[in-house]
Amino acid sequence: MSADPFSGLLTPALLIDLDAVDHNIATTVRLLGGDTRRFRPHVKTSKLDAAMRHLVAAGVTQMKCATTLELRTALFAGATDVLVAYPLTDAGAARTREIASEFPQAGVSALIDRPSQLAAWAGGTVGLMIDVNSGMNRTGIAAEPMRIVRLAREIAERGLAFRGLHWYEGHLTQADLAERTRLAHEGYDQLMKIVEAFEHARVAVGEVITSGTPAFPCALRYARFTGGGFVHQASPGTLVYGDVRSEQQLPREFGYRHAVTVLATVVSRPLDDVVTCDAGHKAVSADAGIPNCRVLEREGLTPLHPSEEHLPIRVAAGAHVPDLGELLRLLPMHVCPTVNNFDHAVLLRGGAIVEVAPVSARGHESPLAAPRASTRSA
Repeated sequence: MSADPFSGLLTPALLIDLDAVDHNIATTVRLLGGDTRRFRPHVKTSKLDAAMRHLVAAGVTQMKCATTLELRTALFAGATDVLVAYPLTDAGAARTREIASEFPQAGVSALIDRPSQLAAWAGGTVGLMIDVNSGMNRTGIAAEPMRIVRLAREIAERGLAFRGLHWYEGHLTQADLAERTRLAHEGYDQLMKIVEAFEHARVAVGEVITSGTPAFPCALRYARFTGGGFVHQASPGTLVYGDVRSEQQLPREFGYRHAVTVLATVVSRPLDDVVTCDAGHKAVSADAGIPNCRVLEREGLTPLHPSEEHLPIRVAAGAHVPDLGELLRLLPMHVCPTVNNFDHAVLLRGGAIVEVAPVSARGHESPLAAPRASTRSA
């Protein structure tokens, strides 16, 4: 144990390998033909100012977020264009407008999916993108071309900037990539019919944003996303850090690396074939199912159902039983909420600790962060 470079750390601890982060960012840009404008990562994964600055340093300055805290963190990190991809009304819209006014040199945009939402943005500088329901049935206007064109025209008539179309196909997580791609392309064909309607109406689309991590390889194979009269952007976030799910969803030949692990300590051996470590679901998120992680560099260890602060692990027959006090590195099944569980992250370079950084965009802003005066949409 004394030889472990992390033996002095309090656990559970969030470890972020910056070399792997840089590799994953560069890999994504390469897959997008070297065009950084086509990569708009969702920073609900990155969460750290430090990680967002690595994106900016790589030329990736357009981002996507879900909270006002993520928005502010991304702008502080140097992002020049951030989309809040979450339905905002009342105080949320007012706070977004206030943040946009703090960073006049940057572009801030938000999603809408119905005319009644326009009042919340009147007189402001926040641009608007139309959120189209891809079949996920979570948010978005129905994929009816002329109805969407009319909404874009109404945005312009209100003196607001229409930025483009947002299409999130997050429900497409089929294990078989060929089937996932077939379904994604059927949806993209619908999306292109909407783009064609804009062209016929002589309304500029500007940008078309698609694809979280599961659909990212599908979007890469859709020829009509390049060479058109718009800029297509993919918005995966998970692949910047990686996790068990993205490892399963992305082709191995893409070459992504694991950038985030949770360091845990074995604290008990309640049964001959079970040890328990100190990384329950308050450390490693269990929202993606059980097992919620994989033990790296160890054979025969299977995580069981966690409680809040405990993670029991089954030890297979013949496998080495970890000693009490031994450190284990856990690869999360779902990295995004796992990062959000931690106040601080241990940043690594060349396997060595270089910094302990705050998880800057963890959680949400204070409920009183928004201006008291706001406009409630109908």
